Amino acid sequence: MEFIRGLINLQRQRQACVATIGNFDGVHLGHQSVLEQLKSCAEESDLCSTVLIFEPQPIEFFAPEKAPSRLTRLREKLQQFEKQKIDRVVCLKFDESFAGLTAAEFVSTILLDGLDIKTLIIGDDFRFARNREGDYDYLLKAGEQYGFNVRMTDSFSIANERVSSTLIRQALAEGDMDK
Repeated sequence: MEFIRGLINLQRQRQACVATIGNFDGVHLGHQSVLEQLKSCAEESDLCSTVLIFEPQPIEFFAPEKAPSRLTRLREKLQQFEKQKIDRVVCLKFDESFAGLTAAEFVSTILLDGLDIKTLIIGDDFRFARNREGDYDYLLKAGEQYGFNVRMTDSFSIANERVSSTLIRQALAEGDMDK
């Protein structure tokens, strides 16, 4: 697995890809479902499977006092991505400049110029860019305009309960190790 830190390094090693974006805290079963779709689509297209993450995580930047504790450190997360056989992980610094990107700037700078995206796989609750202005519908329109595909994944549920990092943190806080 290749690990690329920073946009400048990404642009130097630009390679067409199928990508997904997120925090992936814990790389839990819900995340693993997204990663399986990512790998399958990348194999079908003969492209690099790429996960885009941010450090710090956006909530840690915007509201550090409200940021939940992490389920995994960056090193552990990378180990999980390698275990899932992801080709490439890109980690971008989430700072004031990055937080100020509009949806159009994010698509242009990160997805097109940086990642050379061919297919983007996102969760059903994905929002991005300044003021969370970007969403699935925005990406669909951008994809039509710039020639990339967008696929939305459904939430992964067990016993009619959405598997999420929040749910896992809650179970841990309650000592519910079976859950």
